[in-house]
Amino acid sequence: MSLNFDDYAQKGNEILRKIAEEMGEPGNKDKAGRVLRASLHALRKRLPAEESMQFIAQLPMALKSVYVDGWKLRKEHEKIKKIEHFMSEVQDESSGSGFVDFPTLDETQRLTMCVFRVLKEYVSAGEMEDIKSVLPEELKQMFGVSQAAYK
Repeated sequence: MSLNFDDYAQKGNEILRKIAEEMGEPGNKDKAGRVLRASLHALRKRLPAEESMQFIAQLPMALKSVYVDGWKLRKEHEKIKKIEHFMSEVQDESSGSGFVDFPTLDETQRLTMCVFRVLKEYVSAGEMEDIKSVLPEELKQMFGVSQAAYK
């Protein structure tokens, strides 16, 4: 097997393009990248280590690197019960662009859902169900709500 970083970059750019389109901002790959990163980093805090490993095993290489960037693997994961807390964490993970990219919790939820809708194209339905099974009830809805609900 040979490493072809051009292919990884091409796939990563394809995913960013899809997220930007899903957000309703075609061509804004910079923002799509920030939203993707913040969403993945908030999610990894919620998943047990085993589930994180199963999840990233299915991600395209470009997304694996985003997911693990700065990650400190812990046996215990942080638990929350409210979707607002998760959205606040997404905002916190936004590297200083939070108020620009995520001005409200509703907008944060809409953008985070855009990321997860695109990820469904790359991660098996079974794995998405596994992720849902370890999340609090309010967060489970993020993996099954249509875009129309957030426009």
